[in-house]
Amino acid sequence: MTAELIDGKKAAERLRARVAELAALFAEDAGRKPGLAVVLVGEDAASSVYVRSKGKATVAAGMESFEHRLPADTAQADLIALVDRLNADPAVDGILVQLPLPGGLDAQAVLTRIDPDKDVDGFHPVNAGRLATGLNGFVPCTPYGCLMLLKAQLGELSGLNAVVIGRSNIVGKPMAALLTAADCTVTIAHSRTRNLPHHLAHADIVVAAVGRAGFVRGEWLKPGAVVIDVGINRTPAGLVGDVEFESAASVAGAITPVPGGVGPMTIACLLRNTLVAAHRREGIALDPQAI
Repeated sequence: MTAELIDGKKAAERLRARVAELAALFAEDAGRKPGLAVVLVGEDAASSVYVRSKGKATVAAGMESFEHRLPADTAQADLIALVDRLNADPAVDGILVQLPLPGGLDAQAVLTRIDPDKDVDGFHPVNAGRLATGLNGFVPCTPYGCLMLLKAQLGELSGLNAVVIGRSNIVGKPMAALLTAADCTVTIAHSRTRNLPHHLAHADIVVAAVGRAGFVRGEWLKPGAVVIDVGINRTPAGLVGDVEFESAASVAGAITPVPGGVGPMTIACLLRNTLVAAHRREGIALDPQAI
């Protein structure tokens, strides 16, 4: 292997430590801790583990964690009513509704009910619009974490060619918008892109978020490219990414492993967004570049 491994765990630890420092200062100024409310509907095993991890990380960062667990047969109106209560709660700065929701619930209706200024997941159409037009809003945590890893690895991104593989509202589209704002030349590709190797051959940055194990092959990459693998796919051999790791690592200049790459940054960026939301709601100045 020739590629440098990008250690998402260490990067996340640094970000969480910085958030904890700033959360303590916020508590001194505001007389309260930043608050994050997480809503879990049903008993999905993976979601339950993830919610517990978020709760522990929130408390460790010196924030209040408000956890709401609802049964799988919760009515849409009851879930909406909970979101409305959290919107109105002055102790809550960020609201996260864990996806996927059980069948029969309209996830989009729930997500759009969240106050955009408490939408620390960055999924509300208002925040998507803010990102697209360069206004202050909340960016989905995974692509923001990817951007932080890229800047830490490369420094200045201006003028670089970037290919984002995947066009979801959660990762692909916001990732492309962030890279565009960083003055990259951005191509959005996906599973139906014709001649994907042609596009990748010229890419200084590759962000793979297509949801297919080993979809990107090393021989397609430009030598020295920085590869961010967002994919987490369960296979008989274990968890693997969207990039064929061994072949890519022999060509790329740097690459994120799966697991241990992008994943840890997602929760760290959620804490970061909650801290920013708290400062904005209290009217306390915070330089977003400080975190």
